[in-house]
Amino acid sequence: PQTYLLGIIISICGNVLISISLNIQKYAHVRQAQRGSKPYYTSAMWWCGVVLMGVGELGNFAAYGFAPASLIAPLGCVSVIASAVISVVFLKETVCASDIVGGTLAITGTYLLVTFAPHTSTHITAHLVQYYAISWHFLLYLFIEIIIFCLLLYLYKMRNVKHIVIVMLLVALLASLTVISVKAVSGMITESIKGQLQLIYPIFYVMLIVMVASCAFQIKFLNQAMKMFDATEVVPINFVFFTASAIVAGLWVNRSLHCIFCLLSFLGVFLIARNRPKIKQQDRNFIAMDKIPGKFKSSLFIICCLK
Repeated sequence: PQTYLLGIIISICGNVLISISLNIQKYAHVRQAQRGSKPYYTSAMWWCGVVLMGVGELGNFAAYGFAPASLIAPLGCVSVIASAVISVVFLKETVCASDIVGGTLAITGTYLLVTFAPHTSTHITAHLVQYYAISWHFLLYLFIEIIIFCLLLYLYKMRNVKHIVIVMLLVALLASLTVISVKAVSGMITESIKGQLQLIYPIFYVMLIVMVASCAFQIKFLNQAMKMFDATEVVPINFVFFTASAIVAGLWVNRSLHCIFCLLSFLGVFLIARNRPKIKQQDRNFIAMDKIPGKFKSSLFIICCLK
């Protein structure tokens, strides 16, 4: 019955690694943009960040096998707090009152969630996963999610709407599938280890494919967000959207007490993130005057005057 504590510890360690990895990836993006030579995925530092993220996600995957998802998902606020600490310690950013209040609220909300969330997890079997996978409410949820995802993808790709909310909503919708598939796969593996073999059922491999695919596309969109926006913007928004999507995906929205505790964490994350400095990227179409050869400066000046 105390295995949920192990799940909490593993999840916290995993979220700290994820926070470090996101900051490493952001640094790699900035460095490659300054050099302007090779794409970011050719950087060894970027791959180091990806590996760390993989280790952190594996920790979260293992945590779902020891504790219910309603307990593990909100622990993502640890990554937000860790990012704030990293920015203060390594980036020499200043600490303001809202950071302290926000961190306190986030920690309080997380503590209350850990304390009052159910500490018993349902035994996940292949038959149970199949039963929920073909239920009408899950199929309706999946249909609505696909429609919303396609609409957001159209805005992002075809209409070139590069707003952080659009990108992070794409990540969150994929994350909801990740939570469902991770819980199913880890639960079936746990039952198999206990002696009830679940790996012979096709639903296990279906969920495994969904888990790998959703994680891969999550990393893709998350890296695009990290390339366009500051990590201190991406990490808090990712936490709020991920937790909300995990709650909806698990049909935990009717647990009003848990929602109150989540709102405490959300408010704390907002206070931490609202005063974070934003990285203002220079317009790619802009050319600094000191980079223009001298013989073209006079011509450029004459053209500007004629206009």
